[in-house]
Amino acid sequence: MIVKPSGSWLALLFSWRGSVIASIWLRLVFVFAISIVVEEVHRRGLVPARITLTPLPFTLIGLALSIFLGFRNNTSYDRFWEGRKLWGRVVNTSRSLTRQILTLVHSDDPDQRRRLVYRLMGYVHALRLHLRGEKDLSELAPFVGAERAKALESETNPPIAILQDFGDEFSAAWRSGHVDAFHLPVLEASLTEFANIQGGCERIRATPIPTSYTVLMHRIVELYCLGLPFGIVEAVGVATPLVVLMIAYAFLALDAIGDEIEDPFGTDPNDLPLSQLSRMIEINLRERLGETDLPPPVVPVDGVLS
Repeated sequence: MIVKPSGSWLALLFSWRGSVIASIWLRLVFVFAISIVVEEVHRRGLVPARITLTPLPFTLIGLALSIFLGFRNNTSYDRFWEGRKLWGRVVNTSRSLTRQILTLVHSDDPDQRRRLVYRLMGYVHALRLHLRGEKDLSELAPFVGAERAKALESETNPPIAILQDFGDEFSAAWRSGHVDAFHLPVLEASLTEFANIQGGCERIRATPIPTSYTVLMHRIVELYCLGLPFGIVEAVGVATPLVVLMIAYAFLALDAIGDEIEDPFGTDPNDLPLSQLSRMIEINLRERLGETDLPPPVVPVDGVLS
């Protein structure tokens, strides 16, 4: 996630960070070059006036295109915001389950509750890796043990496997009398909440906006921007390249923004900062264990929070 730069609106206006120019500048240059050629050809009278287009078709298409792009971007942002709300629930449920472990689980083993809380940290990190499609789970070793971390690499869904470990241990603790029968449903409800949250995240990740709709938007935007100089050169004249550049930037940027935020769990600069959130949860849980040697929080690197 890009951290909003501080300063005046003028500094924000000329800020490169957070802009989609990096992904569309080649197309902007191409459209700008086409508009220069069209204006030059028109100015020299090399094309008969009778075949010159009028602005009316582009006005009508531009209005419809704005509506379609707005709908697509709203859909993409809904996915982004829902992903952020789901991870907000991950934060809250992690804190709640930690409190339940420390107060409801009683054991002769002094390390059991600490081991459970560490496993919970491992689950959060495993969920982040799972949503980002990362297969290397070696960083889970400090939380679930090196042997278990290695075994999880063969699982198709490592976070769910960790939740199963929780369920097995809670059940064993209840049978041994370390968890009261009235408290077991409370612990199980937290595990169910985690499963529901994870299912919501997986639904977003596995169900993108239909490809046919995205391809259609890309094609219409490109054709509109390439054809625009032919429609306005008669009325705008020498200012055609500048006008086309401004309009093309608006449409191409809106199209690119929809692509960037469609999958909120990726590693693009505008995606959710899952590393920062999972590290924050880890720090919170370590503090509940009374630890003072805490890992540093994730900070922005070149204005980007991962």
